[in-house]
Amino acid sequence: MFAFSGTNSNAAEDCGGLDQALRNNLTFIAGQQANPDAQSDARIANRQAVVNLINQRRAAAGCGGNVQAQPEKGQAATSGEDCGGLDKALQNNLTFIAGQKANPDAQSEARIANRQAVVDLIQQRRKAAGCAGDGGAGNANAGNNNAGNNNAGNNNAGNGNQATAPPAPQQPEAGQGNGGASGQQVCAGSTVTLSGEGGAPAASSGEFPVGTTLKVTNLDNNKSTTVKVASVSGSCALLNNAAFEQVREPGKFLIRRALIEKIG
Repeated sequence: MFAFSGTNSNAAEDCGGLDQALRNNLTFIAGQQANPDAQSDARIANRQAVVNLINQRRAAAGCGGNVQAQPEKGQAATSGEDCGGLDKALQNNLTFIAGQKANPDAQSEARIANRQAVVDLIQQRRKAAGCAGDGGAGNANAGNNNAGNNNAGNNNAGNGNQATAPPAPQQPEAGQGNGGASGQQVCAGSTVTLSGEGGAPAASSGEFPVGTTLKVTNLDNNKSTTVKVASVSGSCALLNNAAFEQVREPGKFLIRRALIEKIG
């Protein structure tokens, strides 16, 4: 997902390499927020976990400076932001929200809450940049009867480094993993990463309500963990640090072949 260069594996990491890795991930997130599709929430959650880890390493290495997303051509990096770009991002997110409201499903409420937070942030940036008007917000609902069908393939800006979807995991034999009850397989094909949150093993989810019990198995090493959903995210299952440590492979921040089961 990203690479670091450094002068020492344990200390004195190269701040230039860390800063570039941070900038790359922030730029990816900004691209997803500006041009969202149905999978953007999950991608953003994955990359935000990486951003949190990079910032931890930057702090440990004593890296300073304010690293930001790489601005689009013609856009200032820190001030005087391009109002046209902000307006476009605002319209895209409002269109997504309108589509979810027009064609709701069980996860629409969580998706709308996530996107509304992005809208609020864009509005703050528009105000700071002195952008006039409503940014086209009044037109966001026009012609959006199909806005909920965001798989049309027209929202790929900023996704140049997007990996292809991993194959759907296979159901393991009974008794594989670290024990625990088997249940209904859910979210086939979903990847699993970490949220960066501390505390006892737990998960967040955009698919299941708080209190749901999920069993997550890493099919690459047959390790599993059983956790309760403690908060809302944009992913099917996003593990906190303690839970992810129970199933991770060394040095990896993403489980591409995961079996997710609802057991309670």
